[in-house]
Amino acid sequence: MRLTGGRMTKRLMRHIVLIGMMGAGKTAIGTDIARRLQVPFTDSDAEIEAAAAMTITEIFARDGETFFRAREAQVLARLLTGTPGVISTGGGAWMQAGNRTLIAANGMSVWLNCDPELLWNRVRQRTTRPLLQTADPKGTLLRLLAERSPVYAEAELEFVSHEGDSIERSAARLIAQLRAADPGLFKETS
Repeated sequence: MRLTGGRMTKRLMRHIVLIGMMGAGKTAIGTDIARRLQVPFTDSDAEIEAAAAMTITEIFARDGETFFRAREAQVLARLLTGTPGVISTGGGAWMQAGNRTLIAANGMSVWLNCDPELLWNRVRQRTTRPLLQTADPKGTLLRLLAERSPVYAEAELEFVSHEGDSIERSAARLIAQLRAADPGLFKETS
């Protein structure tokens, strides 16, 4: 946060790294949190697309998931060396042990945990989710959620999304939860 009128402000001491399934709200909530905290926001998937000059779907189609995961790890490592801010990761980023280690060393991991039906309602009309390009996209989503949830649960903080919450309400609740979970996340500056 910024110094205004000689008052004490708070500065983010480490990254807030949002993890969770596609459709959990990592980008939307992350953008609002960063705005409120006056820190940078970065979407790791957008960074991967910019570096490759291709969409995630195109990378998956041309090079496969293994190639994509390697690029994802490289981008995440680069982002975590920058000024502390809010980082939104792809749904599979946290599944890689190396990424979990990097995030733990440089940030606070936050699992945005959503109800399966809420996730499905958010992603079912989108064609930009390569892992859901199957004969049974909802079944695939539910299978991925079941596989990933135990690993997501290793995050430093779990934030449960409420179906009726707006992005703004979710962001405010999450900031309060962050402050309560780690009072050292913010340092007073003058």
